[in-house]
Amino acid sequence: MDWMEVRIHTNREAEDAVANLLFEAGAEGTATMDSEALEREWDTRLGEIIALDAKDFPEEGVWISGYFPEQVYNPSLPGTLEEKTKELARFGLDPGSVSVFVRRVAEESWVNAWKAYYKPVRVTQRMTIKPVWEEYEAEPGEEVIEMDPGMAFGTGTHPTTTLSIQLMEKALRPGGSVIDVGCGSGILSAVAAKLGAREVLALDLDPVAVEATRSNIDLNGVADRVFVRQNDLLQGVDKRVDMVVANILAEIILRFTADVPRVLKPGGTFIASGIVQHKEETVTKGLAKAGLTVVEGIHDGDWVALRAQSC
Repeated sequence: MDWMEVRIHTNREAEDAVANLLFEAGAEGTATMDSEALEREWDTRLGEIIALDAKDFPEEGVWISGYFPEQVYNPSLPGTLEEKTKELARFGLDPGSVSVFVRRVAEESWVNAWKAYYKPVRVTQRMTIKPVWEEYEAEPGEEVIEMDPGMAFGTGTHPTTTLSIQLMEKALRPGGSVIDVGCGSGILSAVAAKLGAREVLALDLDPVAVEATRSNIDLNGVADRVFVRQNDLLQGVDKRVDMVVANILAEIILRFTADVPRVLKPGGTFIASGIVQHKEETVTKGLAKAGLTVVEGIHDGDWVALRAQSC
């Protein structure tokens, strides 16, 4: 079966929102090509990409491709997606110079070929993210997170994820309890368990994310400590925990910030990631209004992750 690839050029800060637009339009998978990859220094000892062709990347910003079954593709879709991407400016996201490109591709071109670019990546001194199909021998003291992202999720090496993991390593104590809000593929829930959490509650509104998380939690052998369920943010959660972590858009974080202190123990930690740099101040003010004190903020390019504490 052939597929129709709809490729959208946009700014890095609009990446997640554009990917969501593609999924809402019926895409069964996405892929992102980021111009930053051409400038990054890769740790070849761990087998990451060592040769990239500039023709496969935009000169600036990102290309986000959505893949649609040929029989359901509508020729009006590119125009609709271009319009919706430009409208993201109304929500505080700068989509940059938006353009849309369409081509027909064979199934093999995207279902399996991307796996060649997904290698084990050491995201912190302690944590390495590894695809299930790759062989890898861990060093003493190194924790390996097994991941099968499938077609609907990233590989777990996006800056927002690595920033979250860095803060989790600092703040999470063995035996602690964690809520992962918007768990996606389940990577942060798996990390929490590997860091010694005795109980992790993984929540996501998307049923596809819930199933992906369950699968990846099983892969990592931590299903006895990670409990996954479909849920809208923190609604209906009636327990108190040591840490809440959320790697989602700033706009979503602000929607439930006021609810975070209710589920945190005194002195508990809230880690908020997925924040574009120019929204850091807005999120910090939102956290303060909710009674949470930001004690640390770390950056990677345009992305920010914040660590806050409850009273």
